[in-house]
Amino acid sequence: MKLFVMVLKIELKPGEKFILGPSVITNGGHRTRLFISGKAPILREKDILTKETADTPAKRIYLVIQLMYLDQGSGAHQDIYFDLVKYVLDTEPSMFQVIDRINNNILIGSLYHALKEARAIIDYEQELIGHVQSGNDGLSENEPDGGEPSRSGSDVVDEGGR
Repeated sequence: MKLFVMVLKIELKPGEKFILGPSVITNGGHRTRLFISGKAPILREKDILTKETADTPAKRIYLVIQLMYLDQGSGAHQDIYFDLVKYVLDTEPSMFQVIDRINNNILIGSLYHALKEARAIIDYEQELIGHVQSGNDGLSENEPDGGEPSRSGSDVVDEGGR
């Protein structure tokens, strides 16, 4: 019987950081390629939000999901998450479908996929903000991402549990 091993390939630029489990790892002065096996939570620097950069409701949802992912479902952030989701849905009901997909991923313990889905509400929120700032009352028929999760981050040889 063959065992299938999940492998994540990460290519890092000089000085680039990523989170592996509870640790922040910084690449040295040369481009590096790593192959990581296992189930520890991994986030590249470009996928990480901080309290300072989470300056909109959608970004705060992403940040809370990020914390849930890094804490591996400890449950410590769920109340904050549901308060934020309620606020977002009260102010922008058109985000329901993507929020529903995020919720489903959280319920089945697929926090990495929930995090990727959360990118769609950030993009949609930015589009809404742009329309408000330009004075355009209506949006075209755009809704958050139409069902496809956004693609960013590391090349995954096999996403498996991530």
